[in-house]
Amino acid sequence: VQLQASGGGLVQAGGSLRLSCGVSGATVSRSNMAWFRQAPGKEREFVAAIRYSGSTHYGEFVKGRFTISRDNAKNTVHLQMDSLKSEDTAVYYCAADTDKSTILSAIRTSTGYDYWGLGTLVTVSS
Repeated sequence: VQLQASGGGLVQAGGSLRLSCGVSGATVSRSNMAWFRQAPGKEREFVAAIRYSGSTHYGEFVKGRFTISRDNAKNTVHLQMDSLKSEDTAVYYCAADTDKSTILSAIRTSTGYDYWGLGTLVTVSS
């Protein structure tokens, strides 16, 4: 399974970015997919997930600003990020879990995912 994240860049506070994660070797509609992020000097943090069932889950800090979705035809997962803040600056990683039996609580933890992309840098200037 290979994951390719893209869409990062430099944006001003209050702006928007859309991240994409292209997947090969797995089917997004039959996998649990997630975005995590890691800022310099901080631990990796759960951002959002979309389960194989289509249910979505978000980190508490998101507060309605981000939306995770998937395009089954293109086998791609997106993260639409609006109202960006300087504290959203981080490397964003796409992750996949092909085990449908993974319990709900595990989807918010990095250990719940077997496959990871290389990450894409998001920098929000204030």
